[in-house]
Amino acid sequence: MATEPTKELVIVGGGPAGYVGAIRAAQLGLEVVCVEREALGGVCLNWGCIPTKALLSAAELYCRMKNEAAAWGLLADNVHHDWEKVIARSRDVTTTLNRGIAGLLRKHGVRHVAGAATVRGADDGLRVDVKTPDGGAIELPCRNVLVATGARARALPGAPFDGKKIISAREAMTLSKQPKRLVVVGAGAIGMELACFFNAFGTHVTVVEMQDRLLPIEDGDVSKVIAKACRKQGIECHTSTAVQSVNTTKQGVRVEVAPMSSKNNRGDAKDARVLEADHVLVAIGVQGNVEDLFVAPLDVALEGGHIQVEPSTYATNVKGLFAVGDVVGAPWLAHVASEEAIACVEQIAGHAGKPVRYDAIPACTFCMPQVASLGLTEEALKADGMKVDVNYKVGRFPFQASGKAQAAGHTEGFVKLLSDVTSGELLGAHLVGDSVTELLAELGLAVRLEATCEEIIDTMHAHPTLSESVHEAALATLGRALHV
Repeated sequence: MATEPTKELVIVGGGPAGYVGAIRAAQLGLEVVCVEREALGGVCLNWGCIPTKALLSAAELYCRMKNEAAAWGLLADNVHHDWEKVIARSRDVTTTLNRGIAGLLRKHGVRHVAGAATVRGADDGLRVDVKTPDGGAIELPCRNVLVATGARARALPGAPFDGKKIISAREAMTLSKQPKRLVVVGAGAIGMELACFFNAFGTHVTVVEMQDRLLPIEDGDVSKVIAKACRKQGIECHTSTAVQSVNTTKQGVRVEVAPMSSKNNRGDAKDARVLEADHVLVAIGVQGNVEDLFVAPLDVALEGGHIQVEPSTYATNVKGLFAVGDVVGAPWLAHVASEEAIACVEQIAGHAGKPVRYDAIPACTFCMPQVASLGLTEEALKADGMKVDVNYKVGRFPFQASGKAQAAGHTEGFVKLLSDVTSGELLGAHLVGDSVTELLAELGLAVRLEATCEEIIDTMHAHPTLSESVHEAALATLGRALHV
């Protein structure tokens, strides 16, 4: 095993936390090595955010050509799809971006080492041992280690992934043959995005969710729009429903489900029913990638499969060892991971660093229609004892009343803003509709600057744009909406 001189920082993981942290560390003058056992970009670039958006972009275009072209005076006869090419394009997109990250690391002088890493204690700090793909081994003594190994899909109890019939999102994105029937367990962002993708191309999709609504962490009004859209699109949804068992057959899978029981979290067996499909896609959450990462006697504090860290510093209970991103737990979002990594390495480099605002995290779900949110939901406000028109105002503007939405042919959904009655500050923003994910940054900036709805109103919004709907929703919080 080749031992190298001591490094200032070794980052384990090359995803949105790892490679972004490495680049920022290099900008601050640190000698940094980034170790990644698979492809640069992590799950986000290779198996999550990016390829799913490529697939959903294809699905949206296909639906528009098939269902809307005639109404626009566009003749698109015999519209059909080539499944293999749809999948291949999404993989091409990830390959291009993967190469781009490698180029960025080189540009900033970050050394990329391919291989599986383990972290162990050393006399003068820490050491990262790397087993390289060619069978070699490298020792990287270092003063600091940043763990950014991400997370992977969590399996259903009693139904481990087999990669063929019981699958995670990773396998779902590269199925060589389009399934005729698919059961999706979990109606969060991952489950709903892939449900919409497969349904758009003709797969019969059934969604099973334990909680009482789709996208359960979103505002209730948003969930209602998504439920209605799913019914219209032909997606079969079962909320307040638990999976009893999953069994594979020669033809596919048999998924037994039952309505939730007040007595337990497994459903009422007497009302169980069986769903048959080619595959069951399990999207019920993730667990941190911590297995075989630390070598005894390095005793790193873990909880629920995630590394425990100090808030804001991201320090573990081991001196010089830090962790950020999905491996430390919720929220499991790529942009949060990147921001945590930047804050962490700035502190390692001796800078104060700006803390991550966990109360102002933007979230986007690219189902059809899209969902975008920021801050508190109305349900959370009510749970805190706040009352509408007494403690907070609701401003709502439907895309049905938007000239740009009418022109584009997508009038489903709305912008909903929640503001403090006394200060006028934005408490929450909840959007559902076509391209609403592109409207969220303005609202994130408003929260960051503690802007009021009046200040959003005083900001001129260009016409005709969808962003005018944000302006109108802000007006509506004061009872001044102009176009509804």
